[in-house]
Amino acid sequence: MSALPPLPEPRLQFFADLRVQVGAPQEVGHTVHGLRRLIPITGGTATGDGWTARVLPGGADFQLVVNDRLAELDARYVLETDGGDLIYVQNRAVRSGPPQLIARLVRGEPVDPAQIYFRCSPSFETASPALAWIAERMFVGAGARYPDTVAMRFFELD
Repeated sequence: MSALPPLPEPRLQFFADLRVQVGAPQEVGHTVHGLRRLIPITGGTATGDGWTARVLPGGADFQLVVNDRLAELDARYVLETDGGDLIYVQNRAVRSGPPQLIARLVRGEPVDPAQIYFRCSPSFETASPALAWIAERMFVGAGARYPDTVAMRFFELD
């Protein structure tokens, strides 16, 4: 059996910093799967290497607080670049931490981001030929939840 060539090791390449503004949660309540919440996305900004965009209002973060330590997030929103191109974002995330800190986040209180595990996997769609490559790549990121903002840093998995 012949040896296979070595596989490339993935590297992280900076893609963008985002500041997503959020509104008051709409709580469905405790369902069979956990606490269901919808967090309206009201605006924000994205800044990449040589480009900027604004987060358009109208998106939402669909949350499932699975238990007192874990929340599964599924945010969907649209970016409008400084060049006028639109990018649909779907960002799946996991947020976990000590129960008392997760409870504070759910109540909208500030929590030290270093105490919370918040990792995400954004994907992108666009009709822009110049940006088509972003739909053909994988991205990962880290985030922090503040009372009215979610801050995230996205990286291309190179």
